[in-house]
Amino acid sequence: MLIVFRMCSIKFRFGSIGSCVRFGDFGCGTHALGTFGVRSCSRNMASHIAGYPRMGPKRELKFALESFWDGKISAEDLEKVAADLRASIWKQMADAGIKYIPSNTFSYYDQVLDTTAMLGAVPERYSWNGGEIGFDTYFSMARGNASVPAMEMTKWFDTNYHFIVPELGPNTKFSYASHKAVNEYKEAKALGVDTVPVLVGPVTYLLLSKPAKGAEKTFNILSLLGHILPIYKQVIAELKAAGVSWVQFDEPILVKDLDSHQLETFTKAYTELESSLSGLNVVIETYFADVPAEAYKTITALSTITGFGFDLVRGTKTLDVIKSAGFPSGKYLFAGIVDGRNIWANDLAHSLGTLKTLESIVGKEKLVVSTSCSLLHTAVDLVNETKLDDEIKSWLAFASQKVLEVNALANALAGKKDEAFFSANAAAQASRKSSPRVTNPEVQKAAAALKGSAHRRATNVSARLDAQQKKLNLPILPTTTIGSFPQTIELRRVRREFKANKISEKEYVTAIKEEINKVVKIQEELDIDVLVHGEPERNDMVEYFGEQLSGFAFTVNGWVQSYGSRCVKPPIIYGDVSRPKPMTVFWSSIAQSMTSRPMKGMLTGPVTILNWSFVRNDQPRFETCYQIALAIKQEVEDLEAAGINVIQIDEAALREGLPLRKSEEAFYLDWAVHSFRITNCGVKDTTQIHTHMCYSNFNDIIRSIIDMDADVITIENSRSDEKLLSVFREGVKYGAGIGPGVYDIHSPRIPSTEEIADRIRKMLAVLETNILWVNPDCGLKTRKYAEVKPALTNLVAATKLLRTELASAK
Repeated sequence: MLIVFRMCSIKFRFGSIGSCVRFGDFGCGTHALGTFGVRSCSRNMASHIAGYPRMGPKRELKFALESFWDGKISAEDLEKVAADLRASIWKQMADAGIKYIPSNTFSYYDQVLDTTAMLGAVPERYSWNGGEIGFDTYFSMARGNASVPAMEMTKWFDTNYHFIVPELGPNTKFSYASHKAVNEYKEAKALGVDTVPVLVGPVTYLLLSKPAKGAEKTFNILSLLGHILPIYKQVIAELKAAGVSWVQFDEPILVKDLDSHQLETFTKAYTELESSLSGLNVVIETYFADVPAEAYKTITALSTITGFGFDLVRGTKTLDVIKSAGFPSGKYLFAGIVDGRNIWANDLAHSLGTLKTLESIVGKEKLVVSTSCSLLHTAVDLVNETKLDDEIKSWLAFASQKVLEVNALANALAGKKDEAFFSANAAAQASRKSSPRVTNPEVQKAAAALKGSAHRRATNVSARLDAQQKKLNLPILPTTTIGSFPQTIELRRVRREFKANKISEKEYVTAIKEEINKVVKIQEELDIDVLVHGEPERNDMVEYFGEQLSGFAFTVNGWVQSYGSRCVKPPIIYGDVSRPKPMTVFWSSIAQSMTSRPMKGMLTGPVTILNWSFVRNDQPRFETCYQIALAIKQEVEDLEAAGINVIQIDEAALREGLPLRKSEEAFYLDWAVHSFRITNCGVKDTTQIHTHMCYSNFNDIIRSIIDMDADVITIENSRSDEKLLSVFREGVKYGAGIGPGVYDIHSPRIPSTEEIADRIRKMLAVLETNILWVNPDCGLKTRKYAEVKPALTNLVAATKLLRTELASAK
């Protein structure tokens, strides 16, 4: 049976229902969900999903977005794809028996940007004239446009998801400018699904924002609470009028170390919203870590709130807090017991035991089984994985399967345990624990032996830079790029056909060599000093390495949103990691043979491989990281032996993995930095080690970055208003080479020569001339050559202009 739902609206508006919804275009793709419109089990069980992936099981939204941006489809076409996906998600959860189904977790780019749109907090440079915010303004804020840059982008807590940072100041004007939350609730209701609208909570929104340019240093962003709450009240009023019974406020900032003033703001905010929320059930959802005792005490004292959501996966101490501090009588506990951040099948028997303990504290009627956070951070559906072997597949659960796990636990708690489901789960858990594929004693022994040494290079960075300069003979302000060049449709086709055995290895190698030669010639014509080979043989900076290491498995459709339309396909680390053979030496050697200029060997660092993979959860993360570090160390030494004198070991995700609580930071930074040093501690002084980091606030870990002891670090700087430079203005001495990115590659905008020159001048005001490098802020893989060539032309021209200025000044 196929039921088709059709909805039409006449006028397009950002967040509206869209031109047409044909439900059924995207199947739920889950083997146990039943036919659309036919519930496979009762919906009265207390089960909840905190949020769901947006891109679609086969990245339908990604392709629609990129077609829209390229002018190939209309806004109405994009809205139709989005509406079909939303319908598919809601009905999937309804059919599975989920009671509390989220809405407004769908986004065309980012949920924080959606909140900025809702509040009408559009920076002046976008020339928004009021009214309902449309795609033009929305995507300009996210991606920039021909005349103005995009807003800053940074990591969402300790995930690889990026959000658009709100820019707020004392003069920011707020207005209710996007009705997306209300429209999506109505859309779901018209399909017969009653949902829980999800809003980014007001305090989290403010504390994730940054002061707008020109705001005084004394400006306190929390002073804007009284300006945004009236809009939240308007949204709540419209939701109530539409028939909403539950509202979810995401307040993940509660897991951070908040001071008393920040905690008081929570009390103030939700007390102020009390009359508006009257008659509604309200859940405050927290995730990614334990809620500290003081924060727990603050929020559980809020009379306005009906329920509280806690992450019981990463929040390993939350159960103890609930036991010792108690739980408010009559309130709901949304127990985040199914992991929203990883892809391992839940240990249902263990989780059921935890839930029964909680049930004895809060009562059967008030306990809701939930995901630990939004499933945004996991892959969509295991059913689409046709190439994973059966054993590993039995150990996994993607978003669709996690929906089933949540409901199975809720049913079991209600006395309706599915014995077959639990039995299959127990067998899979036992299989994983006993599989010989998981453990390699030699690797375990080698990694354990690492703990006795600091693994530092023999000489200091200043002496090494002198030795390297004699060998490399680079000009002042050397130019380079971060590694990747545009991945064209033709290039992707070649890789795809080789993987499918449609072309021979000889044909593949010839095609990749031609691409490398093209990239080398482009860089030589542009007069870039230290070259890259462009990485045409690589699908992804982590997956490429994982495919050549033992202990990794790979998906076909295990895509996860990173930012906007950008998706990554994290490898699955299921066992001990080792390197059977060299991974990059062949291509790097070929590239170096094509030029007399230094050619960078390009590697992904151990911490980034770890943080951008789905990591095994049966041993501490640092042990897995040390294993990867040993594998990369072998690769570094082979590159050096092959005559590669500059080697870049990217640690883009080092800051991202920083724990959310201060008390846990030192331990993480110790093993993360140690892992990086392991990779290159044995190379000669004349071998220059680079690293790269992007899209995070590094100021608070600058000492650890220095302790990595790299010769050169390239780092994101352009989207964050040169925030990084402030750390050097405040007196931090940095003696290694550094290349703060001079333009934003995540925007199609091409910066002018003068704009880049101005950025370099700002850098020279706080950094020594002899350590400064000039480079874009990230790899060029996602850009087109029509953008890359003029941008790099301007980068080199700006550098030469500055070299002339510096020579004249002497």
